[in-house]
Amino acid sequence: MNSLISSNRSQVQDERNHSTRVIFILLGFPEYPSLQMPLFLVFLTMYTISVLENLGLILIIRINPKLHNPMYFFVSHLSFVDFCYACVNTPKLLENMLTEDKTISKEGCLTQFFFGCTFVVAQTFMLAVMAYDRFVAVCNPLLYTTSMSPKLCALLVSGSYLWGGFCSATLTHFLSQHSYCGPNIINHFCCEHSAILSISCSDTTISQLACLIICTFNEAFSLLIIIVSYVVIFVTVITIPTKGALQKAFSTCAPHLTAISFCHGVILLLYCVLKSKSSLLLVKTVTVFYSMVIPMLNPLIYSLRNKDVKDTIKKLIHMKLVSDSV
Repeated sequence: MNSLISSNRSQVQDERNHSTRVIFILLGFPEYPSLQMPLFLVFLTMYTISVLENLGLILIIRINPKLHNPMYFFVSHLSFVDFCYACVNTPKLLENMLTEDKTISKEGCLTQFFFGCTFVVAQTFMLAVMAYDRFVAVCNPLLYTTSMSPKLCALLVSGSYLWGGFCSATLTHFLSQHSYCGPNIINHFCCEHSAILSISCSDTTISQLACLIICTFNEAFSLLIIIVSYVVIFVTVITIPTKGALQKAFSTCAPHLTAISFCHGVILLLYCVLKSKSSLLLVKTVTVFYSMVIPMLNPLIYSLRNKDVKDTIKKLIHMKLVSDSV
């Protein structure tokens, strides 16, 4: 690890002698140098599965008219967000695991952070929007189609993306104002906010405060929407005398609750439980789970229990087999 850092330091110094550009070093996982190739294969496999699953689910939703409803409109955008987030961090991680050159420009690092932050915030509010959708579906089933009109659905999704972009642009602006004096070594595999701040040689108080306010607001507001929606759903269901109403409501909401548990559980673990004194390896491992495992699990969560999705997959496989045999 020390030799790796030394070589990268000399490379950064050479860059500085010929250019005014600021260069960062993403160390990745230097703790286990002998496991770089096995880890590369594991991450590549997860990344490939995640990309295929999310793009496949989007395709299935588009070609099956039975899935042209508000719930799967939101699911398709959740898959798009998962696909984009996986593509923001993983390619650079895979590249760094194969080469000794682990450098990234300041502009490249801030760009990676901007898009990563945008999709994280968008995912958070997409899940909150989906909780509201489940609330309308369970509590007002007769008015569901009218209440969740295409215009409202498009507005809610657009708002999630725009708010994510605004939050990300604000934090990226503050990060861009800092001075980075060197050696600019980031002990992480991606350009995460606290990791970038840790190498700044200027006052980071405003950036930290902005991040705290934005993260606290986003997490509290999105969780409030989710909690209120499901409390009302629970109260409504237990007052329905129809036999099996609770089981039906649970079946309707189970995939979304599972996705919420993974997403918000990891976010709360990263920002509330794992403090600065925690193991950096543990922090990176949890980040891998969020950036690679969750995007790989979400399509399975929303498709395994849905008969229409499974029927469409079977039809696509059958069409492929028939075309190959011709």
